[in-house]
Amino acid sequence: MARYFDVHPENPQPRVISAVADGIRSGALAAYPTDSCYALGCRLGNRDGIDRIRSIRNLDDRHHFTLVCQNFAQLGQFVQVDNAVFRAVKAATPGSYTFILPATKEVPRQLLHPKKRTVGVRIPDHVVTQALLAELGEPLVSSTLLLPDEAEPMTQGWEIKERLDHVVDVVVDSGDCGTEPTTVVDFSGGEAEVLRRGAGDLTRFE
Repeated sequence: MARYFDVHPENPQPRVISAVADGIRSGALAAYPTDSCYALGCRLGNRDGIDRIRSIRNLDDRHHFTLVCQNFAQLGQFVQVDNAVFRAVKAATPGSYTFILPATKEVPRQLLHPKKRTVGVRIPDHVVTQALLAELGEPLVSSTLLLPDEAEPMTQGWEIKERLDHVVDVVVDSGDCGTEPTTVVDFSGGEAEVLRRGAGDLTRFE
């Protein structure tokens, strides 16, 4: 049964954030809100959590997982960013964008695209997510909480608790969050290629 945490959307309670972070450090798979929509997330080295995300979402090995980072310094540990891409990504963060970039050796092999050796990264503009990332001190391996055969992501914490009670360990509810997934921009070839049109403004990449 998943633990349910009610978090204030503007002033997250440090005690609650600490409890969520402790759970994730101990191997929990969490459903948590972002500035685009809910996501599933676990710790970087949590193989079981990653396998459970694949199972819940029915993902194949070509799916790009996303490392949700607190800031640009943290993001830079996990992906290779040249000067031109750096400026474009920096200008769009924090925000509702996921960027596909070549991974560094810090990224576990099971997270990489099997052929491209790339991974997704993003820096969310969401108070609760940022508080959790600050407490963790490391990124969350994440994927949009979009169930197989459903057109839209799940958006209500109580509904996620009801439907996924036995497959996730933690549900973080801070009220309404977005309903549209991030815009996904692939920079792995050096030029911006929009793979998914989502919540982020596309004009800067077209």
